Amino acid sequence: ALLGLWIFQQNVGFILLLLLALLFAVAMEPAVSALSNRGWRRGSAAGVTMLGITLLATAFLGLFGGLLFAQASSLISDLPNLVTNLTNWVNTTFSQNLDPDTLINQLNVQPAQIANWASNFAGGFVGIITGIVGGLFQLLTLALFSFYLSADAPRLKRQIGALLNPGAQKVMVTTWDITVRKTGGFVVSKLLLALASTAAHSLFFAAVGLPYWLPLGLITGITSQFIPTVGTYLGILIPVLFAVFNNPMNALFIIIFASVYQQIENYLLSPKLSKITMDIHPAIAFGSVLVFANLFGAIGAIVAVPVAAALVALLDTYSKRYELIPELAEDLDKKSN
Repeated sequence: ALLGLWIFQQNVGFILLLLLALLFAVAMEPAVSALSNRGWRRGSAAGVTMLGITLLATAFLGLFGGLLFAQASSLISDLPNLVTNLTNWVNTTFSQNLDPDTLINQLNVQPAQIANWASNFAGGFVGIITGIVGGLFQLLTLALFSFYLSADAPRLKRQIGALLNPGAQKVMVTTWDITVRKTGGFVVSKLLLALASTAAHSLFFAAVGLPYWLPLGLITGITSQFIPTVGTYLGILIPVLFAVFNNPMNALFIIIFASVYQQIENYLLSPKLSKITMDIHPAIAFGSVLVFANLFGAIGAIVAVPVAAALVALLDTYSKRYELIPELAEDLDKKSN
């Protein structure tokens, strides 16, 4: 047990990379399966799907990369001013005596650090290329394992099944299928919702003249979908803070727009995109993010909710439920009402 724990600790980064590759592979599964059903070889289908994703990412960077990094550089440079304005507002409104310089140091957004971050972002595509070169091994590892986990999924399932007895083979296949269907659908639906939210909020931020509208739109879209429960509020809080000290009316407009968009997402977009996924209780989702982030950092937070969704799906499949006795059911109904 100690040896296994030591091996896990020494390779936790690689294990998380494999988990990300697995999530990426199951996210590609709908497209890969569709091409396979049309007669494509599975390897070719996985390769074309990965190529399409790469081309879309490249096109986005080509269209908006320069603008995104220029605005991100300005946004980071403006963080000390935001902290100072917010601190002064708190002091005035609540009769406090907070020191903005102390908060800036505690938040690690002092001018020297900001200058370093801004210079990195200001590098534009040069900074991107440098980052890619620096993380080339991780990127290639992720792409390689994602490809093989997608292309060789049936063969891998067959090889693992051959190691198990007939009864366990059925459990393994069922577990595999549920995990791929639920987790893949969850990831795809969240990515599409994040894309729609990013596009809608970015366009609105640009329309009202909010500075840094593109990075703030990305923050809002991604945060609202991948941080359970509180993500929607955190995602809109950041642009509201930037707007309220420049033009308070813009802050009001942003809150109104975000509230309307949230209703559209809840009652129109989300039900249609989430048909193939399962509902996961907000407390379970939020708790899984806290636990995985505490154990594995930012990557753990990213993979937490899909993993929790798969575990809940398996529990629903294999758990046995019983009817409550009438007296207990009646008592609980009265308390709930």
